[in-house]
Amino acid sequence: MARTRTTKSVAQRIDLNYFKRQTPYKRARLILVILAPLLALGWIAWRGLSRDSRVYSSGRMSGAHAVLEKQCAACHIEKAGEFSAKAADAGCLACHDGPVHHEEQVRAEVPACATCHVEHRGRVNIVASSSASCAECHANLKVAAGSLPYYPHIQSLEEGHPEIGARRPNVKDPGTILLNHAVHMKPIRRGPNGPLVQMECSDCHRPEGYKGSWPYADADYVDAKVTYEDKDVLVPVSAGTLQPRLVKARAYMAPVRFASSCAECHLLTFDKRFDTGVPHDKPEVVHAFLIKKFQEYIAAHPAEVRVLREPQRDLTGKPIPPEVRVLTPAQWVSERTADAEELLWRKTCKQCHALIQAPGSDLPKIAEARLTQRWMPHARFDHDAHRGFACTGCHPGALTSKETSDVLIPNLATCKACHAPGPEHAESRCFECHTYHNWAKRKEVKPTYLLPALQTGGR
Repeated sequence: MARTRTTKSVAQRIDLNYFKRQTPYKRARLILVILAPLLALGWIAWRGLSRDSRVYSSGRMSGAHAVLEKQCAACHIEKAGEFSAKAADAGCLACHDGPVHHEEQVRAEVPACATCHVEHRGRVNIVASSSASCAECHANLKVAAGSLPYYPHIQSLEEGHPEIGARRPNVKDPGTILLNHAVHMKPIRRGPNGPLVQMECSDCHRPEGYKGSWPYADADYVDAKVTYEDKDVLVPVSAGTLQPRLVKARAYMAPVRFASSCAECHLLTFDKRFDTGVPHDKPEVVHAFLIKKFQEYIAAHPAEVRVLREPQRDLTGKPIPPEVRVLTPAQWVSERTADAEELLWRKTCKQCHALIQAPGSDLPKIAEARLTQRWMPHARFDHDAHRGFACTGCHPGALTSKETSDVLIPNLATCKACHAPGPEHAESRCFECHTYHNWAKRKEVKPTYLLPALQTGGR
């Protein structure tokens, strides 16, 4: 007999209390639904009571501002119990005085600090603004008045950036010190009678902060005081140049000094009676030194006022002096001084310096050296950061340069070989070489901020 199945009979087999019956899974879910929000609310309340604002933060702050992560009010304005979305300029200027770039720039408004310096991105360098921030002005640069001294359309280092100013056509080194780099980069004799040596770039060119010994220095000249200063031999930095806020002691090369780089080979001897040389100083100082030296010598050797003729010194076309002359001490000093100065002015000093005969004076004038210490006045460079690279890799012109007027700094293509976009290259954004704020016009701020640990009495 066939079994009869109806909907009613099937429904009677279903347990209508199944969904109401408690199970371990249901109990766990209920606990989580209730406990999780309570824990979250409790955590927020705990952070609020402890005045830790990181719970509301968009992310960790840069290393320079890490101490402010719990101090939202230090940068953001609080209104109606809420903080502004962007940091206020007043918060930045409380610690930093950042004068604007150029007053002549045409712009609807000066950008807020947070436009270029974006926080809450983790422990990043907050100075590392994007090139797009710079391009907002430099892609179509305009000034309020006068001619534009800069390239008007620069997007980035890769797009629109001009050649380094010193490497543009017809730019010459303004220095007057006669130097043949090519000769010094080959084996060269150390002094008039010394051995051959192979010099290195670092034998003469070292950063200002270097404290080690110099291989071609003369201790007598290093310890001697001179009447000129570095500012007397350097090309002054042009007015209006943007200066970086910080210049590291090893960032730029120091001016080459005679005492530490040249004195051991280029002797300033002036007479066979003396082992020492004249001071490396102005002609009037050298003149006074010679007179004093010869006066002291003739006082100790009075017999030498009887001067014998030296045939090897007879010159064609000039009268032959007597075989023996007896001079007064003053005459002897005057003649010896004149002979020494003729050697110095016409040969020794002239080998490196341009001498100008001053009207109405028997002493020449040394032309200003005009050494250039900052070849890129609108950019910064750090030699110490590049210390692992061979000098001639970036300055190959030094191997062949024979003229003082040759500019030997690298061109832009050399920089781009390393500085380019991509993880396999060095940083190439504008901030790497350029500064926005004119720190020469900075104003000192009055410090008012207290460390959080000091405010709460903690340690």
